[in-house]
Amino acid sequence: MTKKPTSAVVVANGQFPTHPIPLLALREAKYIVCCDGAANAFISNIGIPDAIVGDCDSISPENKIRFEDRIYPDPDQYTNDLTKAVNFCISRGIKDITIVGATGKREDHTLGNISLLAEYRLKVRVTMITDYGRFTPIHGETTFESKAGQQVSVFCIDSNPITLTGLKYPLENALLTNWWQGTLNESLGREFTVSTQGRVIVFQAF
Repeated sequence: MTKKPTSAVVVANGQFPTHPIPLLALREAKYIVCCDGAANAFISNIGIPDAIVGDCDSISPENKIRFEDRIYPDPDQYTNDLTKAVNFCISRGIKDITIVGATGKREDHTLGNISLLAEYRLKVRVTMITDYGRFTPIHGETTFESKAGQQVSVFCIDSNPITLTGLKYPLENALLTNWWQGTLNESLGREFTVSTQGRVIVFQAF
């Protein structure tokens, strides 16, 4: 009996990745789910996904016919294709999800996709890798592996006090009321810690 995968890479329909790190995540993935329109770029650049999820309004007619056996339509208009793909993974017992291709192109989609990480974190372990770095949603105290000089930004989703240690600009129970206030920080060494009771998204540049 084939063992079911516990991790997956979801390819969103933003700018297809070109950096070696997200491309490596794709090539090493045990299971790949493409959002509707992202399937076209993935098939052209990498190969054949395990599943294609979405409302099927963006996939090419040719690929829609060719890969009919792995398309899972979801017509729900109250969620975007990325959320449909993540929920599809969760429904199949996936515990760890890496998202690529979720930024670039339209800025409103980029902001929406990044903010959704805070929602996904309530259900599954998830990270988002771009051509520039990694977004990790957290809830509670978390220590990150790092290196001296790494650029770090912290985005508070909830209005809860936050403490940052191991960064060039530390904070102690500070209340950040706008996303820009936690940007452009810098790691001092091999790790840093973010402590908060609210939902936070941490960005680490490559």
